[in-house]
Amino acid sequence: MDLIRILFAILLPPVGVFLQVGFAGAFWLNILLTLLGYIPGIIHAVWIIARR
Repeated sequence: MDLIRILFAILLPPVGVFLQVGFAGAFWLNILLTLLGYIPGIIHAVWIIARR
C-alpha cells in the first residue's frame, strides 16, 4: 500500500497525503506547498508517507 501512496505522492501530492492522514493539518499544508511549488509538495508528501 505504501508503494501506491508514494506513486500518488509523486503524481498528485495532496492525494498521497490524504490517503495517509485524511483531512488533517498535514493535508492542508501539502495543498499549500503544492500550490506554491510542485517539488515542495512532493517532498512533503513523501516525507509524511515515509514517516508513518
